[in-house]
Amino acid sequence: MGSLHASDATMALQAARDIYTRRGEGLSIWVVPSTAITASDPAEKGMMFEPAESKIYRHPTFYEVPEEVGHM
Repeated sequence: MGSLHASDATMALQAARDIYTRRGEGLSIWVVPSTAITASDPAEKGMMFEPAESKIYRHPTFYEVPEEVGHM
């Protein structure tokens, strides 16, 4: 994840490739204009994230993985 400035989407893809995939670890690059991004307010982090703590089914330890399932 990161940000950059470019004159158009094609230039943004090329710049992102050059900046963020230097070690060959990239699979896909998404480019969006900053005007299309909406962020939560850090001052409201409690209201935003604390309810998730009471939903234990969201935790990976809630589920049992069968022995037959490998590579987990």
